[in-house]
Amino acid sequence: MKKYLLTAVAAVTVSSQVLAMSETLDTGYTETKYPIVLVHGFLGFEQLVGVDYWYKIPETLQQDGAEVFVATVSNTNYPEVRGEQLIDQVEDILAITGAEKVNLIGHSHGGPTTRYAGSVRPDIIASVSSISGVNKGTVVADTLIEWSDNSEVFGTAFDVFISGISEFISFASGSDLPLAPVESVRSMTTEASVIFNAAHPGGIPDSECGEGDYEYNGVRYYSWAGAKPATNLLDPLEPITIAFSQFFPDGVANDGFVDPCTSNLGMVIRNDFAMTHLDEVNQMLGIHDLNETDPLTVFRTHANRLKNDGL
Repeated sequence: MKKYLLTAVAAVTVSSQVLAMSETLDTGYTETKYPIVLVHGFLGFEQLVGVDYWYKIPETLQQDGAEVFVATVSNTNYPEVRGEQLIDQVEDILAITGAEKVNLIGHSHGGPTTRYAGSVRPDIIASVSSISGVNKGTVVADTLIEWSDNSEVFGTAFDVFISGISEFISFASGSDLPLAPVESVRSMTTEASVIFNAAHPGGIPDSECGEGDYEYNGVRYYSWAGAKPATNLLDPLEPITIAFSQFFPDGVANDGFVDPCTSNLGMVIRNDFAMTHLDEVNQMLGIHDLNETDPLTVFRTHANRLKNDGL
């Protein structure tokens, strides 16, 4: 059962953009000190036409003791805007739970979003974990923005197309948060990421494919990523990741959207899982490479890692 935070709890008015999971059996393996908050990526949502973005992940973490919340931020917008929305929800969560901090886990564009929150409010963020985050940009965004800037026809068509998808997701998921589709893509370019990282450097590696500071300004940083654009032919979403993988130069590993080296942040758990960009959050409906670690196991293991690190 899910408990929606729509009304005042203990005299606290709570944003309808936050979803808490109900209590279940606690065995302790994933029982982190601080609540876990999951933050979706570009064109993300909490639930859309009956499908959860974080398919079975909150329930799996909670079964063994974690307190889990699913945040909803604008499905398209600058990471700074999404980050401020996230901070508001974190403050609500702290008011409800009595916790002092939270552990943020962000996927894709949720990487810069959670990093922004950790950078400007380190007092309420214990850790930031990035799953295939666009932490140093992506060639997909570089290419789309270059085409858009250099061709009025393509730029107009791209704007209409991406805006239509963004607005549909917002409507279908019941969100009224502000949208900025093309600007969101632009924020994921390599050029924009350099500027963003200069302002919010926590966990960003100095080397091309290395690790960053494990701890910065009191916040712990972790990351993991997939490196295959195709893993299971039964996955109906796989044509999307296969198509976008064509944007990458030959020989460059990618999950269909992000080069795993550019996603590295803080302690790199692994950046070569046999997972697509969507497998990483257990989409579509848990279909993934049967020879690779189950995405749910990766989340459970990481929650236990946070627990053992005192977080």
